[in-house]
Amino acid sequence: QVQLVESGGGLVQAGGSLRLSCAASGSISSINDMGWYRQVPGEPRELVATITKIGKTNYADSVKGRFTISRDNVKITVHLQMNSLKPEDTAVYYCNANQLMRAYWGQGTQVTVSS
Repeated sequence: QVQLVESGGGLVQAGGSLRLSCAASGSISSINDMGWYRQVPGEPRELVATITKIGKTNYADSVKGRFTISRDNVKITVHLQMNSLKPEDTAVYYCNANQLMRAYWGQGTQVTVSS
């Protein structure tokens, strides 16, 4: 079993930056892909960025060039650096980790971008 805890969310003005972090604990061996997803009320959860164990990254078109995902395989932590934030980035951001065909999720952290 894997537990994920997000941090770093908050309120920021348009054009500003935030850095999200997600720390994994528990049975952390064999964790493969990790990533960030976001969700707004009434909308499905949306992929933001993913990163494999060896560092291959994938980004949603809406965040390419603005967001950067990274991971630390010693601490088993994944980060999301968000720059040039826009009001449409406002959402609850969730950390995801995959292990042995099972997906784990954090509780989510709120990101609010004011215009």
